[in-house]
Amino acid sequence: MQIELPLNFKDIIKLLPHRYPFLLVDRIIEIELYKTIVGIKNVTINEPFFMGHFPDNPIMPGVLIVEGMAQTGGVLARLSLHKSMEKEGPDQIFFMSIDKVKFRKPVLPGDQIRFEVEAIRTGTKVWKMSGKALVEGKLVTEAILVASIG
Repeated sequence: MQIELPLNFKDIIKLLPHRYPFLLVDRIIEIELYKTIVGIKNVTINEPFFMGHFPDNPIMPGVLIVEGMAQTGGVLARLSLHKSMEKEGPDQIFFMSIDKVKFRKPVLPGDQIRFEVEAIRTGTKVWKMSGKALVEGKLVTEAILVASIG
């Protein structure tokens, strides 16, 4: 299947159930079905979480960086399994586990996060993926993600 890149917001919401303010990937710029995907998140001071995390020193919560990685991986799984830009059936993707998470640097307003996700194990029901989040080429977060499909 040929996928025309980049995938933008309108394409991504056809594939994921997430919506503002919880959709945490803005664009997909690379994809190799069943193997790898690269997504982009532009972090702005207007993000709702910055009001409380932290008002005088805004830092993106680490759990949301991991969620952005997972959503990027969800796009990879959805397109790989369904080979379509439209949701087919009620299958949803749910976290089963998150392992080996490391937060290396804070993500700040104005940063652009590059989510690089690689499939470790694929299947019709369970996917295991390795995710990295980078800002300006520097690793900020990494994790192993396991998700259940359907």
